[in-house]
Amino acid sequence: MSLFRRLGEASRRARFNGPKPCLGRTDLRRLASVDATHYALVAHVDGDPHPIAIARLVRDGDEAEVAFAVADEYQNQGVGSALTAQLLADARASGITKITALVSRDNSAAITILRGVATVVSASYEGSDVYIEAVAA
Repeated sequence: MSLFRRLGEASRRARFNGPKPCLGRTDLRRLASVDATHYALVAHVDGDPHPIAIARLVRDGDEAEVAFAVADEYQNQGVGSALTAQLLADARASGITKITALVSRDNSAAITILRGVATVVSASYEGSDVYIEAVAA
């Protein structure tokens, strides 16, 4: 929740593929879920008591959907790339071979991060979003 508060309106729209003024109970339950199929990495920096970024994956067999967000004041500093690269390294180590992501078409930063840390094999438009498939291995 504290990271969500650190996302401006444009960042929230980019992360959630549309307007998202607040998180509902269902959102909070889903985002807080960590178990055998839901995995998350959270980034912190010295001197800042709140998370600055999160990268999540939801596993389905040897595939996983990924998503990530970086607090506005820490964007464009490599945090998202580093965290997502570590998430994918962990995914590969656990046997995940394919990742997917549904990214807002205008979220060029997320698309760039995915292209930088994984081998994108396809990208197709789904309305105002881009569905990306990549090789995790």
